[in-house]
Amino acid sequence: MACPNDEWQRKGATLSDKTAGQEFGLTQDEIYDAIDAGTLQYRQAYMHGNPWLRLLRREVEALARARRGDRYGSEQQARAELTRVNREIRRLRTELAERARAGGRVRGGAVGHRRPGAGRGRGDGGRA
Repeated sequence: MACPNDEWQRKGATLSDKTAGQEFGLTQDEIYDAIDAGTLQYRQAYMHGNPWLRLLRREVEALARARRGDRYGSEQQARAELTRVNREIRRLRTELAERARAGGRVRGGAVGHRRPGAGRGRGDGGRA
């Protein structure tokens, strides 16, 4: 028999009340009303002394579909996924550029490598 806490500990199965609002277009009042009605389970957490609510993703998805309709929930999820993918692409491009710059300085003869003193406007090719 599965432990009822398994879902709370599984990666991606929970989200914060703020993220639920961003991804699914729910207001804080809608989230609190659903908690009061027993539709949403929650766990209170704190980060740097600030309280936030952990919610089960499947329950938030069901609430969004019930409030806004199936299509709205799907569109919001697609937008959120696109945002996550774009963020990951930007992060990877930055990492690739940093590695290319670092690689150019470490390896001799690689792109971006110059002789010490060359091209600094002295006209003597780096010789003193």
